[in-house]
Amino acid sequence: MEYTEHFGLIRDPFSNAPDSRFYFNSEQHSQALVRFQRIIDANKGLAVLVGGIGSGKTTLARRLLDTLSVDIYESSMLVMVHSGVTPEWILTRIAMQLGVVEPASDRMSVLKQLYERLLEIEREGRRAVVLIDEAQMLQTRALMEEFRGLLNLEIPGKKLLNLIFFGLPEVEDCLRLDEPLAQRVALRYYLHALDEQATIAYIKHRLQVGGAKNMLFSGPAVQLIYRYSGGVPRLINTLCDNCLFEAFMQKLPGVVPKIVQSVAGDLGLNVINFDDKGYEVEHHLDKIEALLAKMEQKR
Repeated sequence: MEYTEHFGLIRDPFSNAPDSRFYFNSEQHSQALVRFQRIIDANKGLAVLVGGIGSGKTTLARRLLDTLSVDIYESSMLVMVHSGVTPEWILTRIAMQLGVVEPASDRMSVLKQLYERLLEIEREGRRAVVLIDEAQMLQTRALMEEFRGLLNLEIPGKKLLNLIFFGLPEVEDCLRLDEPLAQRVALRYYLHALDEQATIAYIKHRLQVGGAKNMLFSGPAVQLIYRYSGGVPRLINTLCDNCLFEAFMQKLPGVVPKIVQSVAGDLGLNVINFDDKGYEVEHHLDKIEALLAKMEQKR
């Protein structure tokens, strides 16, 4: 028996795998979506979302992508999985994502194809949008110059392409590799960890979507989860998932503080000092990432 059956759940409520059903529309997430929508609709060109590890950047990017109707937008998302990508690769991938069927083998021809495709999108009365996730991987000046060149694809009074970068704080260093590009950022939005009230609402939301009929964490247990996680969604999920499994193993009806303390200890976490939360949370996440990697290797 899995803990989902024990607690009467219909699905795992705290998986870290992307799942649009679990999207939590916090105040700052809602504000980010409104602001990025404005940037796109006004054809401002370039916007950046900056957030720490596990703060929900990819979740927000996927949510934004889901809200962009195909009737109005030609939109896509590229995920940078490593730092070895080339300007040619970026250009070709963006061209393909926006509907260029057979990109040419040389750069100038691909640019021409992309420009013609963007003009076609414009004639259809739609807007072209590309979201770049893990944008901190774009670590060369040549890549930044390529993006600046893409933003130059325009007609009088109107840009033909909108780009939105989603990345760790290091994305700011990437942008500074090409100062003219950095100056073109029309919006920077910083995604912070959840506060205590939002953390409580987040846990309740995930449980509800998971099919829980009642709150499975005591009030003091939730407070401890906030203190150990710092309000970072990925850490909240990891703690809650392990806590529910431990409560199941102990045949308890829910999670109490001693379980949270035990799980946090097993994960090597300490109560976060909120005067220095940024550093502490990053340190916690490093531990979680290492632990999860070990668990994957054992499977």
